[in-house]
Amino acid sequence: MEGGATLADKAEFKECLRLTWSQPYILQLVFSAGIGGLLFGYDTGVISGALLYIRDDFMAVEKSTVLRETIVSMAVAGAIVGAGFGGWMNDKFGRKPSILIADALFLAGALIMALAPTPIVIIIGRIFVGLGVGMASMTAPLYISEASPARIRGALVSTNGLLITGGQFMAYLINLAFTKVTGTWRWMLGIAGVPAFIQFILMCMLPESPRWLYRQDRKEEAEAILRKIYPAAEVEEEIDSLRRSIEHEIQLEGSIGEQSLIGKLTKALSSKVVRRGLMAGVIAQVAQQFVGINTVMYYSPTIVQLAGFASNNTAMALSLITSGLNAIGSIVSMSFVDRAGRRRLMLISLIGIVLWLVVLGGTFLGAAHHAPPVSELETRVFANQTCPEYRPTARWNCMNCLKAESTCGFCAHEGDKLLPGACLAAGDASRRTCHAGKREFYTEGCPNNFGWLALVALGAYIVSYSPGMGTVPWIVNSEIYPLRFRGVCGGIAAVANWVSNLIVTQTFLSLTKALGTSATFFLFGAVSFFALVVVFFTVPETKGLQFEEVEKMLEEKDYKPWKRYRPDVSSKGRDIGLSVP
Repeated sequence: MEGGATLADKAEFKECLRLTWSQPYILQLVFSAGIGGLLFGYDTGVISGALLYIRDDFMAVEKSTVLRETIVSMAVAGAIVGAGFGGWMNDKFGRKPSILIADALFLAGALIMALAPTPIVIIIGRIFVGLGVGMASMTAPLYISEASPARIRGALVSTNGLLITGGQFMAYLINLAFTKVTGTWRWMLGIAGVPAFIQFILMCMLPESPRWLYRQDRKEEAEAILRKIYPAAEVEEEIDSLRRSIEHEIQLEGSIGEQSLIGKLTKALSSKVVRRGLMAGVIAQVAQQFVGINTVMYYSPTIVQLAGFASNNTAMALSLITSGLNAIGSIVSMSFVDRAGRRRLMLISLIGIVLWLVVLGGTFLGAAHHAPPVSELETRVFANQTCPEYRPTARWNCMNCLKAESTCGFCAHEGDKLLPGACLAAGDASRRTCHAGKREFYTEGCPNNFGWLALVALGAYIVSYSPGMGTVPWIVNSEIYPLRFRGVCGGIAAVANWVSNLIVTQTFLSLTKALGTSATFFLFGAVSFFALVVVFFTVPETKGLQFEEVEKMLEEKDYKPWKRYRPDVSSKGRDIGLSVP
């Protein structure tokens, strides 16, 4: 969903375990910074369950899909600003202060939301959290990368990606744990302040990134930190390696000439290599979001309710499946991305996404078609709570009831939820009255026999997405740009990802209201098919290529993304694989 990680092979993970055991200071650095990834995952996942109870507490949220979307998406909007601002802060003030400020924003946002008296204050808290998420998404992997021994860097940075998906899974567990506690959503949102506070304390005791210190000409401090990270026999070699790396970096920056952002961007876009790489990188990032993943991550319990499961508790318990599958998919990706290749894995992933979105849309279409009718007799039982638009002469079913302008809910039949039920005005009173009769009260989806098929399709969609489109776009963006333009191009692609995320998040519920749930998933299926075609024709394979070889591939006159580049043979000797090489 939402952050990228450099992946590592099995040998690197074995070396990682060995070295962190012998050098525990490395583990302390990585764990402390990695809490940022955990917070990133938690704050993007927790709102999915909390929203159900915010909706119950505030009638304005119940009635307005736009308000619900805004509560969810303002964290994404804040993340866009936080990511951009965080990049500047990282270079200006260092990695450590940036993480501390992100923690302060997390903590402030958590407290504001926990104490919020109105939905507007919740939105303000979400903006604070979003700023922290954006800064953490930029800074935590960077700090880990620069404070890690080179030979296990990929494995340690990968842990940040795992902590993001682990944080999302933890959010669903905590949501479920607080369903029976007074204050429900306040605890769900407020508890995010605890790990933020812990990280703040831990980071105060840790040093700045040695690489940043070295670039600021604070070489003695940088060397002292390196002596804590590396075994004594390797320290001098690593100090020399760091010196040579920074000298090379400064030389590359000098070759660009213009140091302003606009100057760097103009210079980058004048290069055919950069334009081709940027097209591939941005398309991969936009496609990652437009296939609809964050509708699942942010609205998973709501989707479960749309599938016909009315209970908040049931919706959140079943949503654990999607979060767990997403975390497992991140681990699976580590095993296959270097074997199958980036391009092939993305294309296979998109084929599965299209298939299961169509199945999901078809399932919701069948559920809507078989929605139970509204009965005049059943509705008469709740005479003073009837939906204002309902007329006994109208032939309504549950779907008509839920689409009523004044916001209504369907109170299912007492004996069999598939039999005709009552259409009532939505609100605490009608919900309590319905539940008092041992009935289920539906406000999102209708009772049906297709719900479990929808859950299977949702799970299969996650399984298709997570190992491919979930991680590969970030890997492609880490490999496809020339080193001298990697910062500016990576920033453009990251902003494209967050903006696409915001568009999808802010429109999902409105689309389900305007088009219907089935049509919305069919729409995402169509967009995903279009993404499959565009990725096929624009994103090359970077597996196994050095940075210099990627640059040579992109600058060739007969460059074709669907042709496998082989640096050891002439262009005539390339082979064309489906080319899903």
